[in-house]
Amino acid sequence: MLACAGTVHQLVNLRLLRRPPAAPPAVGSPVSLLVPARDEAHRITATIESLLAQRGLDDVEILVLDDGSTDGTADVVRAVAGSDPRVRVIAGTAPPGGALGKPHACAQLAAAARGETLVYVDADVVLAPHAVVAAVAVLRGPVSLDLLCPWPRQVATGFLGRLVQPLLAWSWSTTLPLRVAERSARPSMAAANGQFLLVDADALRKAGGWQSVSGAVLDDIGLARAVRASGGRTGLADGSALATCQMYATGRELSAGYRKSLWAAFGSPAGAVAVAAALTVVYVVPAAAAVTGSRVGMFGYAAAVAGRMLTRRWGGRPWDALAQPLSVVALLGLLVSSWVGRARGTLRWKGRRV
Repeated sequence: MLACAGTVHQLVNLRLLRRPPAAPPAVGSPVSLLVPARDEAHRITATIESLLAQRGLDDVEILVLDDGSTDGTADVVRAVAGSDPRVRVIAGTAPPGGALGKPHACAQLAAAARGETLVYVDADVVLAPHAVVAAVAVLRGPVSLDLLCPWPRQVATGFLGRLVQPLLAWSWSTTLPLRVAERSARPSMAAANGQFLLVDADALRKAGGWQSVSGAVLDDIGLARAVRASGGRTGLADGSALATCQMYATGRELSAGYRKSLWAAFGSPAGAVAVAAALTVVYVVPAAAAVTGSRVGMFGYAAAVAGRMLTRRWGGRPWDALAQPLSVVALLGLLVSSWVGRARGTLRWKGRRV
């Protein structure tokens, strides 16, 4: 029954989810497209090309922060940009003690940007040509927001990727009441995705900037909470037609990526245990019962599969939904591994200790 309730809640959420307009107006105010990049030479070309192809921006700059790359990332960006005056590569500085690399890079980009709207795009994201103007139309729409995350479509490859990556959109669409969350200042009601994130420059300064979340592993969620705490409003939108993101190319990369941050997702070990128990009871136990012929178990399993199907626009193949209980088990395994790494102090990402 709980799985059914979650799926019904998803239906309501997806009806309320903000959707970018099909024909957005041009943006006349200054916009800064900001890319933090560390050792991204192998994939940043498509990202930069998509930024150069953005339409409807009358006043735009593209800033790329080279965060101590050792693979020639800056050279790749310069080669793609050619002589385009909109593009500037900035040499980043090492994060100070207590600060993590990603929020420090984002802070440097904000300091160098002149736009009224700051658009952060990860180096593994490719935007549709109308993506930025469409997203700005939502941010600056009738019910304006101070921070907006249009959720990209996740390109999942490999067995583990297809199991786990679609859970990103599934998790917030199942658990978070979107309209209530937009109006709430409670930290637990904040959801964000730093892959494609728009923030009003004044609202960012009022919230204390990225410096206010310099030590946060989940810096995107931390920033959303900081904006809310300063009186701002944050929200999500459907970015499945605006952006695609391939976070990880292999299962090993995915495991390392989730291990370095998943421990921070639920606030504390007790919170992690509570969430793990709830996921097991709602999504794993009914599937196990269904194998034995339980009608209640079959109903719960069917509801879980239906809920997963509802979020297929953000990644995954339709038949992957049949493995939803296995997806939850894989996620719980990564959660345990993340907490073990946290306890042992062995978590690292791109050569830096987390």
